[in-house]
Amino acid sequence: QVQLVESGGGLVQAGGSLRLSCAASGRTGSGYTMGWFRQAPGQEREFVAAITWSGDNTDYADSVKGRFTISRDNAKNMVYLQMNSLKPDDTAVYYCAASTFYWRLPRARREYDYWGQGTQVTVSS
Repeated sequence: QVQLVESGGGLVQAGGSLRLSCAASGRTGSGYTMGWFRQAPGQEREFVAAITWSGDNTDYADSVKGRFTISRDNAKNMVYLQMNSLKPDDTAVYYCAASTFYWRLPRARREYDYWGQGTQVTVSS
């Protein structure tokens, strides 16, 4: 089992920045691809970004490409999402997730095995 806890959400004005963190605990010795998803009210949870176990490969949704950066520190069991140039459309609950497909960059929710509880990000116009 892996436990994931997100932090760093909050209220920010459009154009601002936030850095989300995800702390992993439990069976973190195994390799996991880590992903970030988000869910806005009344919408399905959608893929935002992913990073392989090695950190060599990343993937981003088109809507955040060039504005968001995913990174990880395996020594600290941490994953980060740096969000710049935030827009009101980025308002959502952001979730951290872990996938055992550590060599791939899955975008489908069903390919992630562990999830955090989420952190709220609100971008005001």
